[in-house]
Amino acid sequence: MTPVHLVGAQALLFGRSLRSARREGIPWREVLRHMAELGAQSALLVGAGLAFFGTVIVTIAYAQARKYTGNITVVGPAYFELLLREFAPMLTALLAASRQAAATSAELGAMTVNEQVEALELSAADPLAELVAPRIVASTLTLPLLTIVGTFFSTLAAVFTVSFVFGADGAAFMDPAMVDPGDVACAITKAIVCGAFIPVAASLRGLRAKGGAGAVGEAVTMGVVEACMGCLLLDFIVAAVFLIIGV
Repeated sequence: MTPVHLVGAQALLFGRSLRSARREGIPWREVLRHMAELGAQSALLVGAGLAFFGTVIVTIAYAQARKYTGNITVVGPAYFELLLREFAPMLTALLAASRQAAATSAELGAMTVNEQVEALELSAADPLAELVAPRIVASTLTLPLLTIVGTFFSTLAAVFTVSFVFGADGAAFMDPAMVDPGDVACAITKAIVCGAFIPVAASLRGLRAKGGAGAVGEAVTMGVVEACMGCLLLDFIVAAVFLIIGV
């Protein structure tokens, strides 16, 4: 499948899932279940991953500041803006995609291989409304919340590292002096777009699985890869759009 065909198939699946959900109604119980699963499975992963990232990026900032200014606190406001606008939503999306896409591709791939999806169709149920749409809604609502979690832990790790390792004013890394509403809007947009995309990429691979256990394993691999690569592409597109409109 070429990249153009892949993007077209993902867009088609997204549109068909939304139409099915509008026609059949959204099963909110399933949405809440997926939100709970995604939040419970990914919150610790995102928090720990962003905390380590905050420590690493502050260490690099300290090395650079020592060369040119000698004062690490001067980079605090710029760090916080960059974290809020770019690093937090993107790293959160990648970490969540690595887990959510694997789970979704495996579950739907197993259902497809075992002909459970066909059984749903034969029972007059719409698989897209029952299986895909709730995941899209749940991920779209949950990823911005996970981004907030990641931002909090990354900032906390930066403050702790600066204060207790480098002996400087850690509060400078919580300074929102350079943050404006456009930065917040950009971060939220990235989180929402990536949150909607991840289950689409994973579900497409799961629903196209053909064969036995090997097909499910291949679907999981490709679902994770395509979800992560798609998030990177969407990050670039959203950033470019906000740059063009001057936000």
